[in-house]
Amino acid sequence: MTRLFLTTALAVGLAAPAFAAAERYALDASHSQVLFSYNHLGMSTTWNMFSGFEGEIMFDQEDPASSSVSVSIPVRSLFTGWEARFEHFMGDDFFGAGEGDMITFSSTAINVTGDETAEITGDLTINDITQEVVLDATLNATGEVPFGPQQGTPMAGFNATTTILRSDFGLGAFAPAIGDELDVQISLEAVKAE
Repeated sequence: MTRLFLTTALAVGLAAPAFAAAERYALDASHSQVLFSYNHLGMSTTWNMFSGFEGEIMFDQEDPASSSVSVSIPVRSLFTGWEARFEHFMGDDFFGAGEGDMITFSSTAINVTGDETAEITGDLTINDITQEVVLDATLNATGEVPFGPQQGTPMAGFNATTTILRSDFGLGAFAPAIGDELDVQISLEAVKAE
């Protein structure tokens, strides 16, 4: 653990001069979603979605490895499509979530793997449990907002995927009958902040 901490600290320290070129982009809450799915009794795939959350990307187009991302998702923003499932997820079997409870992700390293792809390593915290996860990310596009009050403002869009075990975060009720693996799909739009 100490070695990991020192390695991370050195990497952050060495990247600091390049990081100064990064520009702040705020997530567009109306066009940013996190979907997760799991196998239900071997019969079907069940989908759920978080949307309307906040976050920022410090985006360095010249040196993407010096970029970073942080996101905060209110647990109770979950959309299940079925009220009884939502209430069950918010109960003691799973989140035990009250108002203000958050899921957070904060990147710790970015490994550029291609012209528009990268592996983003970061700390994911759910139910006050933090685990390291790796997102396989793709830069979809960059450009200017084409119309509206932010017309001409630079923006960027990203997709990412990962797989996590819900039991790693204290959400393991009914596994393995209900799949422990959550397949996560993320799509984000972010607009350059003033």
